[in-house]
Amino acid sequence: MLELKNVCKTFHPGTPDEKRALIDVSLTIGDGDFVSIIGANGAGKSTLFNAICGSFVIDSGSVYLDGKNVTMTPEHKRARRIGRLFQDPMRGSAPDMSIEENLALAAGNGGWLSRVSAADKKAFRDRLSLLGMGLEDRMRQPVGLLSGGQRQALTLLMATYHAPQVLLLDEHTAALDPGTAEKVLALTKSIVEENRITCLMITHNMQSALDLGNRTLMMDRGRVIYDVTGEERAQLTIADLTDKFRQLSGRTLDNDRMLLGVK
Repeated sequence: MLELKNVCKTFHPGTPDEKRALIDVSLTIGDGDFVSIIGANGAGKSTLFNAICGSFVIDSGSVYLDGKNVTMTPEHKRARRIGRLFQDPMRGSAPDMSIEENLALAAGNGGWLSRVSAADKKAFRDRLSLLGMGLEDRMRQPVGLLSGGQRQALTLLMATYHAPQVLLLDEHTAALDPGTAEKVLALTKSIVEENRITCLMITHNMQSALDLGNRTLMMDRGRVIYDVTGEERAQLTIADLTDKFRQLSGRTLDNDRMLLGVK
C-alpha cells in the first residue's frame, strides 16, 4: 500500500517565482490498484511522482510504503521498490550498451557479458519475445540504435524485471506515434495485471485514463480535485471529465491533447 498524508511542496518560496506545486495531498493507493492521473500542464502530476520517489524533500506531510514511513528515505533506496518510466524514451536505459547488457543490469548481475549466463540469455530472449518487436534476435545491438517505441518497451521490461511494489508511468507513451503507443499501453496493461503491480499512470489521453486501470484522479493547481472509481467511473465519458474539471476548478480545460484524446 502507498500512502501520502498531507503532502505539501512549494518551489522558490518567498520569491516572485513561488510555485505551490502540491497542496495538502492525501492519497491511499491499495495493493494492485492501477490509477490513471490527469490534469492540465502544471497541475502537479509529475511533482507528485517526484514526491513519491524522493526526488526532493517535501515541505510537510509524510509518504508511507507498506506502512513504513519513507519520507526521509533517499531516492536511490526507494528506487529498489519503486519503478519509474518517463515520457522521454531516451531515459531509463544506457544507449551505448547492448540490449543484453541493459537487461543484465535490470536483472542485477552487473551488465557485463562475462556475467551473463546461458540461462540469463534465454530468460532475456523469452521476455523480449513478448514485445513482438523482434528484439530477441538483436540482443547484442546498442540500445541507442532502437526506435523510440522499441526503447520505451525495453525500458518497461527493465523497470519491471523484478516486479516493483509501485510502478510510476509519467506519460510514458506521449512521445510515441499512436500505433506504437497502443502497443506499449497493451504491454503495460499485461505486465501490471500479470504481476499485480500497484501502478500510477500520468496521461494526457483522457480516454486512456478511463479505459485503463480501476481508478482515475484529476489534479489541478497542486490538489487532487476528483477521485473516481467503480461504477461511477465506468459510466464516465471524456465530456463528463471536462465538465467535472469545469465544475471543480472553476476553469475550462484548454489542453487540446486531453480534449481530443490524442496520445
